[in-house]
Amino acid sequence: MIGFRREKHVPLGGPSGGDGGWGGDIVLVVNPNQNSLIRFHRGNHFRAGDAGHGNTKDRTGANGETLYLEIPPGTIVRNAETGDQLADLTEPGQEILILKGGKGGRGNARFASSINQAPRIAERGEPGEEMWLELELKLIADVGLVGVPNAGKSTLLSVVSAAKPKIASYPFTTLQPSLGVVTLDDFETMTIADIPGLIEGAADGVGLGHDFLRHVERTKVLIHLINGAASDPLVEWAMINQELALYDIALEKRPQLVVLNKMDLPDAIAWEPIIAEEVKKVGYPFCAISAVTGEGVRDMLYRVKKMLDDAPEPEIAFEEGVVIRPDAEEAAFVIEREGFGWRVSGKRIERVAAMTYFEFDATLIRFQKILEGMGITKALTEAGVKPGDIVYIGDEELEWGEE
Repeated sequence: MIGFRREKHVPLGGPSGGDGGWGGDIVLVVNPNQNSLIRFHRGNHFRAGDAGHGNTKDRTGANGETLYLEIPPGTIVRNAETGDQLADLTEPGQEILILKGGKGGRGNARFASSINQAPRIAERGEPGEEMWLELELKLIADVGLVGVPNAGKSTLLSVVSAAKPKIASYPFTTLQPSLGVVTLDDFETMTIADIPGLIEGAADGVGLGHDFLRHVERTKVLIHLINGAASDPLVEWAMINQELALYDIALEKRPQLVVLNKMDLPDAIAWEPIIAEEVKKVGYPFCAISAVTGEGVRDMLYRVKKMLDDAPEPEIAFEEGVVIRPDAEEAAFVIEREGFGWRVSGKRIERVAAMTYFEFDATLIRFQKILEGMGITKALTEAGVKPGDIVYIGDEELEWGEE
């Protein structure tokens, strides 16, 4: 603000315009009760609170209200323009400062000096930072349930938990991952993610491969469910293991329990000794169940729980306290022809222009000195700018005048 003390008995009160407040920040916070990013699909523009204006008597404006955006655990945050990963948020309550609010402009009291004791100069507030973000959710589960389409994963999840996945006797019934919570004796629990059926080429994005494989990265143990009614279950088992390794070599070493399903069918019974022998050669534990009748399911769950207790935590990239700041050299600028005028681009000069009150002569003169100090005046002159030309800086349109 531009203001002056005008109290009684203070004839030369001097400048008293206060500074503006800081704009609000944008913070991402992990809410364990959230399980999807649907709110960002329905509305994807978010803005923190505006700051208050400075006032007389050197009073500073109020700071803008910080905007807290709640996201589910397991969310990866990327810069949508560059693709750079900014954060991987996994812990409940974890917060990360994503964008910083703009600094408040200075009031005229800040420009007083022994030479200029009554300055009529002030600044607008600094523009806040803005960017497009890309949010990706990777489910966080203890156990990942993988296998070919129609292996019986959804049926098994519905039997061992309260989850209600879609079930039918044709491939690709499940089109999105489902989470189920399994409760064992003594109130011990574990979460199981039903990863939709994988096919050959999934690691290369065939079908919906990448959309589903990313959810396996968070799990500690894998249940590889084999379709006992398939024409060659061993080929399917080897194919899925190959896809897991192609997607992430670490998945090849993830603890895995190989489970032959559909033991209520003659084909599965015939395949059991052959598959058990081949699986043990590789070193994986093996068991056989029928998800439909419940045969062997209880024993399988206890084996999974024991493997879960012995499994190490998967490595998860984690960054804390990230603040997005301009990474280019702020003093740099570029001059280009634009229509019948000129465009001056650069982080610093655009910010200065946005903070300048061009309606006041004093602030306009100060802006001209900044242009000269940064070398922009000289660069425009050498580029061929003439009096009367329009010079664009950020959102401002300025007419170039005589010296």
